Amino acid sequence: MTGSCPDYRLAPSILSANFARLGEEVDDVLASGADIVHFDVMDNHYVPNLTIGPMVCEALRQHGVTAPIDVHLMVRPVDQLIGDFIDAGASYVTFHPEASDHIDRSLQLIRDGGCQAGLVFNPATPLSYLDYVMDKVDMILLMSVNPGFGGQSFIPATLDKLREVRRRIDASGRDIRLEVDGGVKVENIAEIAAAGADTFVAGSAVFNARNETDPNRYNSVIDAFHKQLAALS
Repeated sequence: MTGSCPDYRLAPSILSANFARLGEEVDDVLASGADIVHFDVMDNHYVPNLTIGPMVCEALRQHGVTAPIDVHLMVRPVDQLIGDFIDAGASYVTFHPEASDHIDRSLQLIRDGGCQAGLVFNPATPLSYLDYVMDKVDMILLMSVNPGFGGQSFIPATLDKLREVRRRIDASGRDIRLEVDGGVKVENIAEIAAAGADTFVAGSAVFNARNETDPNRYNSVIDAFHKQLAALS
C-alpha cells in the first residue's frame, strides 16, 4: 500500500452486539457502511472469557450475510477450530502464535481451506514470530488491549508496534492487511491509521452508539469513523 491511498476497512466486533437480534445487528452495521464482520472467539482457557463458536458463523451465513467474516481465535489449541470455522463460512482466520504447536502448519491449514490466514500479537508478544512466515500471512492483527473482554482502553505503545509491522509489510512487498483490535474509537482512529493500520476492529464504540430513532441505527457512528479516515487521504 506504499505510495497509494490505503484501503481502509472497518470491522465491527459482534462481541458487543445484541445477541438476541444478531442477524439484524449485523445487517444494520453492514448497511451503514461497515466492511467486515469480526468474530472474537474465546475459550475460557487461552483467555478468561467464553464467547461464540462456528455455529454462529454458519448461522449468519445462512441468514444471508455475504460480507467477509474475520474470525479471531483466542483459543488453545487452534487447529480443530480452524477447520470448523472454514466449514462454517469464515473468510479470514487469525490465531495467536503461542497458542499453536506448529505455526507454519496452522497457517497453511487456513490457506488450504480457502481462507486468508493471519497471526495475532498481544501487547507484549514479540514480532519475531513473523520472521519465517511472512509468505504465509494475509493479515497481521495487533491487539491494543489484553484479550478477553470488550470495552478496554487502547494501549498507546501499540502505535510504535504498528509502525514496525507496517515497515515489515512494506519491506516484504506483499499484500498483507494490518489490523488493530482494542479501544478503537472515533477519537483515535486517525492516529492509529497514521501509524500504519488499515483494518480497524471496533466493538463497543460501534454497537453502544446505536441510534434507535434512526432506521439505519449505525449510520452516525460509522460515518464518523469514515470521516476521520477520509481526512488522512
